[in-house]
Amino acid sequence: MNERIHTTRCGDIHYWVNKEAKQAAPQLVFLPGLTADHRLFDRQIEYFEGRFPVLVWDAPGHAASWPFEFDFDLMDKAKWLDEILAAEGFEEPVIIGQSMGGYVGQSYAQLFPEKLKGFVSIDSAPLQREYVTAAEIWLLKKMEPVYRYYPWKSLLKTGTNGVATSEYGRKLMHDIMMVYDGDQDRYARLSGHGFRMLAEAMEADLPYEIRCPALLICGEKDRAGSCKRYSRAWHKKSGIPLEWIEGAGHNSNTDAPEKVNRLIEKLVLEVQKA
Repeated sequence: MNERIHTTRCGDIHYWVNKEAKQAAPQLVFLPGLTADHRLFDRQIEYFEGRFPVLVWDAPGHAASWPFEFDFDLMDKAKWLDEILAAEGFEEPVIIGQSMGGYVGQSYAQLFPEKLKGFVSIDSAPLQREYVTAAEIWLLKKMEPVYRYYPWKSLLKTGTNGVATSEYGRKLMHDIMMVYDGDQDRYARLSGHGFRMLAEAMEADLPYEIRCPALLICGEKDRAGSCKRYSRAWHKKSGIPLEWIEGAGHNSNTDAPEKVNRLIEKLVLEVQKA
């Protein structure tokens, strides 16, 4: 994987790409969730690298993509992603987004429906306004103080044990969170801004329609927010297939990488045949 930089008005986005592959298309684009970085998809990169072109980023403001001004929204992230994909020649992207990464993928589908060739949501939820209550949106906008004043050691424990069930998944998330050790203010600002962006995207009340082959993946032990409830409702209304990952938490791709990799692979093969 080769590290590259994309410059925006708010700062530099660092991403990693490998285009040397047996098959030129589709191209797989991995988008980690809020506060996570590119390492969240290490097991997926290992599995697909060399078979398909792959790309993964540290989202704006995250890890290596810092410093970064928190003056952007989900649509900005989707536009920057499109600029990166264009620069790398990723003309047939399949977006695999975990949690917040799934929301970025839906924003990309809203802006560039003709470009997106496939979509995999991992422990994410729909962006459509109809799925959430006014109270839930209000709470999303008020999260920054929670992360600012919550004791860091307790936050570190909750942020690792609460999102993963496997030893590998928990250690990985612990290592990722330690990027912010000693700078809880940055972690709180990053989290608060992310949740506000999410609330604003929902309030925009856009269709966020997925017109390409798609798959919803959710851990059976996902306790992050209401992901399981949202996933069931999303599946029921949209008809997008939903796969439950036994024993996995919110980061199901780290708790059951083999199963998730096979599901992603199945979707990619479906895209190739489309």
